[in-house]
Amino acid sequence: MFMTLTTREILLTATLTLGFGLCVSLSAGQDADQIKKGESVYTAQKCQMCHAIAGKGNKANPLDGVGGKLNADGIREWITHPSDMTAKTKSTKKPPMPDKYGSLPAEDLDALVAYMASLK
Repeated sequence: MFMTLTTREILLTATLTLGFGLCVSLSAGQDADQIKKGESVYTAQKCQMCHAIAGKGNKANPLDGVGGKLNADGIREWITHPSDMTAKTKSTKKPPMPDKYGSLPAEDLDALVAYMASLK
């Protein structure tokens, strides 16, 4: 079956394709900014005192690959409710993560979750 496209269909398809590509590109840039900010929050909160990423920090609790093991909601739960997650997962890591990070500003928490989720 042979189909011919009208000029209008071709223009509509091209517009939608370019628009989608632009949205993906903008989203990727926003994600990169969010991840960079999350890395700064990780450093400012001194997370490396108990955790390591790429061999930097406390090697007893590496976070490499955490984004491939947990989704963003799971990561957020560990940050905001570590005692609950410790009990839920029956974690025996010592010392347990303190329950102080749930009070981070929402913007910082979102950035930290984005950074952790990027570690795959």
